Amino acid sequence: MLKKISFFMAIAVLAIAADQYIKSIILDGFRWYSDYVSIIFTLNDGVAFSMLSFLQSYLKYLQIAVLFFALIYCSSAGYIKKYPLELGLIFGSGISNIYDRFIHGGVVDYVYYHHWFEFAVFNLADVLIDLGVLMLIIKLLKKK
Repeated sequence: MLKKISFFMAIAVLAIAADQYIKSIILDGFRWYSDYVSIIFTLNDGVAFSMLSFLQSYLKYLQIAVLFFALIYCSSAGYIKKYPLELGLIFGSGISNIYDRFIHGGVVDYVYYHHWFEFAVFNLADVLIDLGVLMLIIKLLKKK
């Protein structure tokens, strides 16, 4: 049990560290442009696709509450022991994005897909959250 929780925490810390490291490179001025995907800098004061940006500085407290209650639920239901990798990616990345809100006033986003259509700008934490959710869905579907 302790190994699973330690693994969960290690994955969460690695997700935070990797995401914050890349964001520091972006904040230091790194940019790259191509015809398909560009690395730019933008500060998102909402959630996905800038939704809920009207909540402004209150959004970070709402996200902390959601993350806290999700963590309590996942812990009490034993999900962290069952899915430490997936939940470590999700929770660590969520914490990293919330950290941005306190330090920068919004989430640092930088990957911009713009070939054929313009897509939202996102970051590594967003990708890791999606990956964690996808892995969790696949595991749950395999169980059935």
